[in-house]
Amino acid sequence: MIKNSEINIEVALDENKIPQSINWKASESSAEEKQHAKAVFLAFWDGVEKSAMRIDLWTKDMMVDEMADFYYQILVTMADTFKRATGYDSLTTDIKTFANTFHKKFVDEENKKNQ
Repeated sequence: MIKNSEINIEVALDENKIPQSINWKASESSAEEKQHAKAVFLAFWDGVEKSAMRIDLWTKDMMVDEMADFYYQILVTMADTFKRATGYDSLTTDIKTFANTFHKKFVDEENKKNQ
């Protein structure tokens, strides 16, 4: 038996179409209320066109350090997903190494900027 699940994303935009708030709710979630987010990165694979389609949005109150942490965590999650899907340990390690290097470089840049 097939069961449908829904994920609803609401984005409130200002007059310049810049996201003011992002809220989401999943039908299979244990959370009763909508969840607030400062950013969303959603990707779909089009098997016919062999291309990724994506939605990436963030609110004005998303801080730069939060964006760096967000991207670091996305990269690590992508590595874990890639390993589960392919079993390629060495490529997974490469992605995680890049994620760690990326985050370290961000921290270094922030330290330089703040000196």
